[in-house]
Amino acid sequence: MKGVFRKCAFALFASATLAGATAMVPAAAQQVIKLGISAPMSGAAAVWGQGQEWAAQQAAEKVNTEGGVTVGGKKYTFEIVAYDNKYNAADGTKVAQNLINRDKIKYVVGSIGTAPIQALQSLSERSGVLLFTSAWGKSVKGPQFPLTFTQSNTPFEILEPLYKYVLSKNPNAKTVAMINANDASGKEVEVVSQKVWASLGVKVLSSNWYERGTTQFQPIAAKLTEQKPDIIDLGVAPPGDAGIILKELGVLGWNGVKVLPVGTSATQLVQIGGAAANGTYMGYAGDYASALSSPAQQALNAGMLKKLKEPLNPLQVSAYDSVLALKAGMEAANSLDPKAIAAALPKIIFETSYGKTAFGSQAIYGSPQQMLVPIMITQVQDGKMVELARVIPDELKARLAAGK
Repeated sequence: MKGVFRKCAFALFASATLAGATAMVPAAAQQVIKLGISAPMSGAAAVWGQGQEWAAQQAAEKVNTEGGVTVGGKKYTFEIVAYDNKYNAADGTKVAQNLINRDKIKYVVGSIGTAPIQALQSLSERSGVLLFTSAWGKSVKGPQFPLTFTQSNTPFEILEPLYKYVLSKNPNAKTVAMINANDASGKEVEVVSQKVWASLGVKVLSSNWYERGTTQFQPIAAKLTEQKPDIIDLGVAPPGDAGIILKELGVLGWNGVKVLPVGTSATQLVQIGGAAANGTYMGYAGDYASALSSPAQQALNAGMLKKLKEPLNPLQVSAYDSVLALKAGMEAANSLDPKAIAAALPKIIFETSYGKTAFGSQAIYGSPQQMLVPIMITQVQDGKMVELARVIPDELKARLAAGK
């Protein structure tokens, strides 16, 4: 396959060099289980994929150095295998074939982009592969996908709290212009955004689209501002694209309320958008260096800054959390069978970088496939990200209080 292939192996003993996931080794050593990742490693969203791969590696290393996974009286360690899906369906299909058909991977612990994930899921469900995904589309979840679990928040968790907060701080804002990438992620999110804005009494003046890979955003910015909206909602635009759009909006003199639901950090947004990025509200970022974050997240944040020159974000840390969830699911099921693990996961409380959590949201998706983690609302202020509010899901509060 053309593109980026990264593979990082972790083992407890130097003598335990393994040829593959099923190789038998001396008694003191352990077998290796390969865990896959399908994510953009190049282009405007590269930082998401590269960061997700790195975070998964840290979780694998943690599991391995703490003794690995124990199933059926045997010990196993984890190895991460990551491919570049380039954020599109065609490359997502190639990645799926490589992970499942060539590498024989049975567990995908990180995946980004609704279109490439749909391509992966069409093969993973048929092949009995457990899939953890960060796709924002509701179409990838439900009882028809029993082996799929969402590892991070999506529009159904984020948009209403985010939009409500924005309006509480900007009560005179009554109209919005929206823009989304013209792909599966954008199309699914646009529908949800339209409904939420309308339910909050905000009129959607226009809903606009752009192609992934676009570099000239002047015409798009002009179209967004022509009806003088109070708010511009940048939808699923990754930081690179959003920064360019904000810069063009600044050139046009538009200075309304800026909302980036999928905003993961201020770093790239400010690097590209400059002063025009200030004031942008984001629904998918958090200050993982603050006292609100766990020691594990603070350590991961420091490592991410060193590795990618960007702070940790929820999309990246989700792969860390899914590796820990997989370990817990394997041990709870006492099985390596993806179907047995999938049956066990909704029934357990497990550790993540956030602390204890669980899977839920059956009322929304028809099955408990959503990892319950905090919704963090942030804003770019003076070129830096500031966390404004953190919302803990009510369902998680109830599960933790009940202890199950």
